[in-house]
Amino acid sequence: MLYYLFEYLEKQYQLPGAGLFQFYTFRAGMSVLLSLLIAMVYGKRIILFLQKKQIGETVRNLGLEGQEQKAGTPTMGGLIIIWSTLIPVLLFADVENIYIILLIITTVWMGIIGFVDDYIKIFKKDKKGLKGRFKVAGQVVLGLIVGATLYFHPEVTIKEKDTTRITENFQVERVFGEETKAVRTNVPFFKNNELDYSELISWMGDGMVDYAWLIFIPVVIFIITAVSNGANLTDGIDGLAAGSSAIIVLTLGIFAWVSGNIQFSNYLDIFYLPRVGELVVFIAAFVGALVGFLWYNAYPAQVFMGDTGSLTIGGVIAVIAIIVRKELLIPILCGIFFAESLSVMIQVGYFKRTKKKYGEGKRIFLMAPLHHHYQKKLYHESKIVTRFWIIGILLAIISIVTLKIR
Repeated sequence: MLYYLFEYLEKQYQLPGAGLFQFYTFRAGMSVLLSLLIAMVYGKRIILFLQKKQIGETVRNLGLEGQEQKAGTPTMGGLIIIWSTLIPVLLFADVENIYIILLIITTVWMGIIGFVDDYIKIFKKDKKGLKGRFKVAGQVVLGLIVGATLYFHPEVTIKEKDTTRITENFQVERVFGEETKAVRTNVPFFKNNELDYSELISWMGDGMVDYAWLIFIPVVIFIITAVSNGANLTDGIDGLAAGSSAIIVLTLGIFAWVSGNIQFSNYLDIFYLPRVGELVVFIAAFVGALVGFLWYNAYPAQVFMGDTGSLTIGGVIAVIAIIVRKELLIPILCGIFFAESLSVMIQVGYFKRTKKKYGEGKRIFLMAPLHHHYQKKLYHESKIVTRFWIIGILLAIISIVTLKIR
């Protein structure tokens, strides 16, 4: 809202300093500061409110060290992340920007799904929470909304690169690239670093190119479902999900910044995406909210994010990655989420296979997800979290370096 107010003051009254709001880098700086302050100042009040309402975590006995002390710790702390993100975004971002609209929808939608899940666990005393099929159904619906919008909305475009040509008079003429609708994405590590989703269906006939959405939308649904569930599985020990997510989101902020800048995108040979620079404002607010939440979630945690936070975080990360055309980097950038999810799939699959074959299930890990395996090996929580963060930073650096490795 302040964005439009100062835009009006600049046009009508040339108010000194109002022109700063035209720059999304300035608004991003204001967003990260405000979100951090909201999370740290009002986060404590939300925690006290949750304690007053006895919204505490019910801990299952998994035989882990220090587990019993966590019982009763307030959960649903994801509300801190959500409000600390949305307030700065509504104040400083261009809320008419289609990408900002999609991220607001994602934050609210996934927040509601997570909130319902936490509500059932706490107030209905059902440890399983919202049934898995309803969670997946909610993620699929969000994927349909995001995928269809990115495919069909006229403002979701790629600007082709400017070129030069020789005229009939042997003069060099510059031809400015046009904005086009295209379902193309960047492929890391390859010299010809573009993948057009329409090519995956074009073999069925020339007319099938118009039906590329049959490929693109299911891909979007899969990514959103996978990443949100991966974030959910990572949220198992104090500070792990919040810290890892902050690293991932900050990296995506760099991608959004260079993709929204025509000079950097041309230099790095990546897509120039008009209007995507506005994402930096949202990402800055989200990073500030995650770091502010980490103030209370670091070991020993005063509050847990619950599914309200973890599902929201995963959904937002997935949507940002898809928007900036870096979804193929997710296995690297979100390597912590990927490893956690993979450990569960391997554990469950191997247990079922050995039980069917030998009559008794066997395990590869001491416990899944992966962070519990290290807890079983008597590593302290803070050491596990710190080492996972270090790995997350290394993966983020590798992801950034892919901009030039071809």
